[in-house]
Amino acid sequence: MMKKKSISASKASLVLFLCQMISALDVPLDSKLLEELLQPPTITQQSPKDYIVDPRENIVIQCEAKGKPPPSFSWTRNGTHFDIDKDAQVTMKPNSGTLVINIMNGGKAEAYEGVYQCTARNERGAAISNNIVIRPSRSPLWTKEKLEPNHVREGDSLVLHCRPPVGLPPPIIFWMDNAFQRLPQSERVSQGLNGDLYFSNVQPEDTREDYICYARFNHTQTIQQKQPISVKVFSMDSLNDTIAANLSDTDIYAKPVTERQPILLTPTGSTSTKVELRGNVLLLECIAAGLPTPVIRWIKEGGELPVNRTFFENFKKTLKIIDVSEADSGNYKCIARNMLGSVHHVISVTVKAAPYWITAPRNLVLSPGEDGTLICRANGNPKPNISWFANGVPIAIAPEDPSRKVDGDTIIFSHVQERSSAVYQCNASNEYGYLLANAFVNVLAEPPRVLTPANKLYQVIADSPALLDCAYFGSPKPEIEWFKGVKGSILRGNEYVFHDNGTLEIPVAQKDSTGTYTCVARNELGKVQNEVRLEVKDPTMIIKQPEYKVIQRYGQVSFECIIRHDSTLLPTVIWLKDNDELPDDERFLVGKDNLTIMNVTDKDDGTYTCIVNTTLDSVSASAVLTVVAAPPTPAIIYARPNPPFDLELTGQLERSVELSWIPGDENNSPIRNFVIEYEDGLHEPGVWHYQTEVPGTQTTVQLKLSPYVNYSFRVIAVNEIGRSQPSEPSEQYLTKSANPDENPSNVQGIGSEPDNLVITWESLKGFQSNGPGLQYKVSWRQKDVDDEWTSVIVANVSKYIVSGTPTFVPYEIKVQALNDLGYAPEPSEVIGHSGEDLPMVAPGNVQVHVINSTLAKVHWDPVPLKTVRGHLQGYKVYYWKVQSLSRRSRRHVEKKILTFRGNKTFGMLPGLEPYSSYKLNVRVVNGKGEGPASPDKVFKTPEGVPSSPSFLKITNPTLDSLTLEWGSPTHPNGVLTSYILKFQPINNTHELGPLVEIRIPANESSLILKNLNYSTRYKFYFNAQTSVGSGSQITEEAVTIMDEAGILRPAVGAGKAMASRQIDIATQGWFIGLMCAVALLILILLIVCFIRRNKGGKYPVKEKEDAHADPEIQPMKEDDGTFGEYSDAEDHKPLKKGSRTPSDRTVKKEDSDDSLVDYGEGVNGQFNEDGSFIGQYSGKKEKEPAEGNESSEAPSPVNAMNSFV
Repeated sequence: MMKKKSISASKASLVLFLCQMISALDVPLDSKLLEELLQPPTITQQSPKDYIVDPRENIVIQCEAKGKPPPSFSWTRNGTHFDIDKDAQVTMKPNSGTLVINIMNGGKAEAYEGVYQCTARNERGAAISNNIVIRPSRSPLWTKEKLEPNHVREGDSLVLHCRPPVGLPPPIIFWMDNAFQRLPQSERVSQGLNGDLYFSNVQPEDTREDYICYARFNHTQTIQQKQPISVKVFSMDSLNDTIAANLSDTDIYAKPVTERQPILLTPTGSTSTKVELRGNVLLLECIAAGLPTPVIRWIKEGGELPVNRTFFENFKKTLKIIDVSEADSGNYKCIARNMLGSVHHVISVTVKAAPYWITAPRNLVLSPGEDGTLICRANGNPKPNISWFANGVPIAIAPEDPSRKVDGDTIIFSHVQERSSAVYQCNASNEYGYLLANAFVNVLAEPPRVLTPANKLYQVIADSPALLDCAYFGSPKPEIEWFKGVKGSILRGNEYVFHDNGTLEIPVAQKDSTGTYTCVARNELGKVQNEVRLEVKDPTMIIKQPEYKVIQRYGQVSFECIIRHDSTLLPTVIWLKDNDELPDDERFLVGKDNLTIMNVTDKDDGTYTCIVNTTLDSVSASAVLTVVAAPPTPAIIYARPNPPFDLELTGQLERSVELSWIPGDENNSPIRNFVIEYEDGLHEPGVWHYQTEVPGTQTTVQLKLSPYVNYSFRVIAVNEIGRSQPSEPSEQYLTKSANPDENPSNVQGIGSEPDNLVITWESLKGFQSNGPGLQYKVSWRQKDVDDEWTSVIVANVSKYIVSGTPTFVPYEIKVQALNDLGYAPEPSEVIGHSGEDLPMVAPGNVQVHVINSTLAKVHWDPVPLKTVRGHLQGYKVYYWKVQSLSRRSRRHVEKKILTFRGNKTFGMLPGLEPYSSYKLNVRVVNGKGEGPASPDKVFKTPEGVPSSPSFLKITNPTLDSLTLEWGSPTHPNGVLTSYILKFQPINNTHELGPLVEIRIPANESSLILKNLNYSTRYKFYFNAQTSVGSGSQITEEAVTIMDEAGILRPAVGAGKAMASRQIDIATQGWFIGLMCAVALLILILLIVCFIRRNKGGKYPVKEKEDAHADPEIQPMKEDDGTFGEYSDAEDHKPLKKGSRTPSDRTVKKEDSDDSLVDYGEGVNGQFNEDGSFIGQYSGKKEKEPAEGNESSEAPSPVNAMNSFV
């Protein structure tokens, strides 16, 4: 019997194929139907394409298939028929195509190497498996070789080659020693992808004779071992000793270990290439030699390493990218770096792709005469070739089928017949692999069948939808009709919905919808019908719902829930509290129609819901219960407990005593615990100390005591409210003296001078002395020197100074307590140091690397620790500017200091000035202070961009020229190469004209601009340049004059030109009339305002102007009646005439009254480098000195008119 299974798109079973067919014919997933339908074979299970087998076990080559009738199986080997009957070692499993090759009974796996392919065939077609390549695994032995010992100098690099034997599959390589312990690996020592062991630099601890490479072959579960490799590392000290013992004094000794910049051990060269397949794991490796050990960093040129798919292994020497795609192609750079330099290697990665599916062909189930298509689309790199097979035979030589037409990656079927049934294979292949997919075309001619069980009963609630099934199958697709009753008429109309799968839907079922319904399925091969029954039930209803209740605490409450339901349905009632189950509490009583809660508490407050369920419907209703407090009862007074009394001491011993007491009144709050305190009347009279505490149910306690203490005790009771007053003290009890139990704590030894050692400790408290005569035995001796202990006994101090010590040497120190009865236990020793002195030597080999014009990096060699003569605190770098290279002038030296903590040997110097000469030195610092300075190191910073020119002044305006003067930058930061001047005109509507740029030699300080437009405002942008680039710019504005009156005498013959420039509209009649009318209106307005103000009224001119500021209306001056300038809404005071000031702050009679400043709201407008205007004029105008016509002549009418424009 066939079973339903879900499988992959390329190896789908019949069930999923019938669901995914490209046809109008649907095949229901009915097991009985599927057993009866004919189907071509389908491969359901097969061995992998590359099948490596264990040569010691039987070879099992899987091939399973389904079909109706069941398929038969055959095999090919290396492209020819494989007759398994002629080979006694080969058998085929019953009802299966799986081959079993018997190796364990004398067969040899090597004899069965080859390419196998399985064919499953029945009368409807033939399906084929992939080409299955059978290869037995191999684990050959290492070839014997004579391995010479490796003699290598300390600090050099080394590679130990593994060269494992070639196995199938390749072995896993690892290095161990003779004890089968893995050799430790690190950034310095690591194993490469090829199995070799790489040493970036060898150290003396690398010397050993058991470097062993192992190869593990997983398929055969065997491990092969290479002969041990010996490595001998010669350190420079031992090598020099050997040379000294054998050579004369004049011979040259071996050079010390020197640091080296990185070089790559693998890969070699500067570039390499790698090809990887799509979907695989990309592994790139870089291993470098060098001292100190180089650090590896990876980047992708022109892109980023993929997120979530990139991993670093083997101490970042291996870059791993999983699931690579074509987008991962590119150049990957590994950079090996140490403090002496770096080296890099670029690996060009190309991602190719074996074929992969875009659209795999899917099975077709068709009726006779129908059309269909099989589509096979795959991609890869390079593009795969698509070839078709029919029943395992190339389609070009397969039997012809007139209904079939091949069009590249598509087969088109037209008017198929039953004989068109076949299994088609699509093969997509390129040089990196292939894909093979089977897809059948199954042409079926079947009479109708109804799959829904006969007389199936459907039950629904009235007024809800009813769905009556009629699952069917037939080929061609049957037509479905529904009838009510056995002989009723066909159902039609809007009250029914007919679904494509045969289901009849009654959207609103009523009681009269109850009855028998018949579905009929028919096609050209036959007709079949089936009956189902529908019952419509009354809905379930809650006719009395629970109601909102308010109940006093500790009372009783009941909620009702009375229901009505269909007599044929059995309801169940469930009660919930706050949408959760009722508490498991016997106070909750659930009856047939109600819920009762006894002895209600505050926790019972909430929402209670009654839910009624039947097999067909469910209804619910809710009500809220509110619990309120019961009538008030007399308040209970809670207070702190009364103090205990009648304290008694019994059972007095040297180190313990028993204390008992009687508790005081609890005051309505139980006593939780008792606190016992003690007083030492001998050492600290009047001071009480915590001793212990016990539970409130306990009234006796055994107390531990110390020797030589005059004890008295008191007890405090504690409840929830607080602590009681202390009890009366007990009688006193003086304990006997004894040796001290403990020694002083926090013993330290720190020198205050280079030739002393200051020993300090924390003294014992009085009761810790255990007896009279407390003293301390202080002992010390120099560490790592065979000296005897030196001791002294002192009293009433916590410090002792040892003089005459060597500078900064370690000492062993101990301090022991003693009294008149003896010594405390032997104390533990601590390590201290005698005093520090200033360091003796300065750091050497100071080097400076200038990074940019404001940043430098300084390196130095650490000083020997013996010369530090103290705890190394760090290094201080002193640096100062000597002079500016652009001015060659010295200035006051201001030294700066940077401190680098610990044993750091480099640091960054920020905030340098460009194009300057600096000096620096380095000093080592210990706890005493600074050591001598290293020789001053001179370095220079490169040029930077200059600051803005110190000033820009514009003078001597004429009709067509302006004179510009400027000062050089305050900080040139290099050699000035030129100045850049840009300017552009600004018209009355604030529009910017074309931008003009001029380059000026650096030695100039002024310029006359000619051929300018008369009466025009210009904006200027000015900046300086060095070879590095342009500095920040300074901006100014200026105006050419409108006429030459008072400046230039007109030349003979120039009258026409001057006239053309001086058209004075003040002589025009229309202008004079307009000005008079405006002046008269303003005068009348001022008179009215004056009269109303004198009468006490308020004429709200200013308020109206604030609310309706009109830029076309100009206020009139009160002093001379002329029109004032425009002002923004924030300042309505009339401006004095001539309030515009040229850039040089000088007063020129001929200057134009037009200005961007006047027409805008401020001077905050900005211009791009190309002169385009950005931003807008905003803010208030700055207050400027008054300027304008200082003569007595009247203002020009033209200027007055301009104020309106």
